[in-house]
Amino acid sequence: MRIAQVAPLWEQVPPFGYGGTELVVSLLTEELVRRGHQVTLFAAGDSETIARLEPGCEKALRVVGMLPPEYVRHEQRQLGKVFDRAGEFDLIHSHMDVAALPYTHASQTPVVHTLHGPFTTATESLFSQYRRQNLVTVSNSQQRPELGLNYVATVYNAISLDQFEFYPQPAAPPYLAFLGRMAEEKGPHLAIEIAKRSGWPLKMAGKIDLEDQAFFDRAVAPHIDGKHIEYLGEVNHHQKQTLMGQAIATLFPITWPEPFGLVMIESMASGTPVIAMAMGSAPEVVADGKTGFLCRRAEDCVEAVAQVHRLSRPACRAHVVHNFSVARMVDGYEAIYRRLISDRRLGPQIPTSLDSPLQIAAEDCLTSEAV
Repeated sequence: MRIAQVAPLWEQVPPFGYGGTELVVSLLTEELVRRGHQVTLFAAGDSETIARLEPGCEKALRVVGMLPPEYVRHEQRQLGKVFDRAGEFDLIHSHMDVAALPYTHASQTPVVHTLHGPFTTATESLFSQYRRQNLVTVSNSQQRPELGLNYVATVYNAISLDQFEFYPQPAAPPYLAFLGRMAEEKGPHLAIEIAKRSGWPLKMAGKIDLEDQAFFDRAVAPHIDGKHIEYLGEVNHHQKQTLMGQAIATLFPITWPEPFGLVMIESMASGTPVIAMAMGSAPEVVADGKTGFLCRRAEDCVEAVAQVHRLSRPACRAHVVHNFSVARMVDGYEAIYRRLISDRRLGPQIPTSLDSPLQIAAEDCLTSEAV
């Protein structure tokens, strides 16, 4: 198949540090090429890929400090280029959420959109205008059935397991880990509360976006003492892996319906259980009582910290191996691509319903070890 992968320009593909969407795009793109597909990646010019790279800008726009109005112009130019060349591809796969919708409406080439972010008040109306577009969610919790959209499948995100070393034991002395944007919805302030109330040291890492700086200065920075609460800044892959792998548990105290949360599977792949708020995708990703604990309040997280030593670190790794491998993710997307291309050849189709065979197959992709 001739496939166009369209990535946001904010981060390079794969990202240097934080960037869940770009990491998934990279894993998908590289595996599709290895399987013999002709893949063109539309992404920032400093991206690295074995596919054909079509740069939408010279460098990732966050790296150069691009402001939103200029970012939108780069984004529009990239999408214009993609759909001007639509006839070169059997299928276009957009990872840009609502931005690509106006361009895809009249496309003769099948288009599928993976929704990496949550629905918001601002985006609901835009998606509603394009109800027939083919949408893939990264968790079942992400779907909003009341909007009447054309969800063709749920395909869980993945990580490359050979890039995550297994840690059979946590480091001594033990500590808790937190990785994620220093944003209120990610819960770094709650991670600090949990660490203080449980008496465990906390090591934190993650980027601070401009819009989150005030929150960080107010709710996080005053607690950083370099001993009980450490902030390591934005870390690279090796540093991230070591930080999570040596922790006794990774805290994921989100305050919003997280669409997926790669940190959870990265932590479990390293052998480290996850203590998460039972919101968004967390109940689909963490096997409660086996690979971590699902909690309702910070108080529950504190109690879970005291129980985390009971969990099996090999079971955490096995859970990811069975359910969140790159092969399983790409199998899901290949099935979608083939169906959409086949539908196009057959002529106009009725939008895929939620109980279609493809949707059922995607929902059944978890093994019995998952929740």
